[in-house]
Amino acid sequence: MQDRIILLVEDNPDDEALTLRALIQNKITNDVIVARDGAEALDYVFGTGPYAGRDLSIMPQVVLLDLKLPKVDGLEVLRQLRTDNRTRLLPVVILTSSNEEKDLLNGYSLGANSYVRKPVVFAQFAEAVRQLGLYWLLLNEPVPRGRKNLG
Repeated sequence: MQDRIILLVEDNPDDEALTLRALIQNKITNDVIVARDGAEALDYVFGTGPYAGRDLSIMPQVVLLDLKLPKVDGLEVLRQLRTDNRTRLLPVVILTSSNEEKDLLNGYSLGANSYVRKPVVFAQFAEAVRQLGLYWLLLNEPVPRGRKNLG
């Protein structure tokens, strides 16, 4: 499903593996692009660096964004996505282990669509991923392809 890509931005190999396992376990078979730091995520979305030349008409259906990332942190990734007209409407779900209220408030103030704390127990984590997939990939109506502005 090339038009239903998930961009997973996660630097922790264990959390990456758990997320991918939870997606598979819940039969969410969408293509998943994994960016292991914020700079790589921005390169993918904007078609720069190693992703130069990729088809920018195909954007992720949803971005699952960790906050504590090397090179460029998750909040800065979100800030850059929201300030660029091409990506300001891209659904971004912060998926983090952070319990800091300031992260929650900053995430929403920068335009996150959702903020989900990673559960510690795998069964709970798998259920959280299942619900995220169900909502963002099946129930949510995305902005029509090619529409960058409302109005």
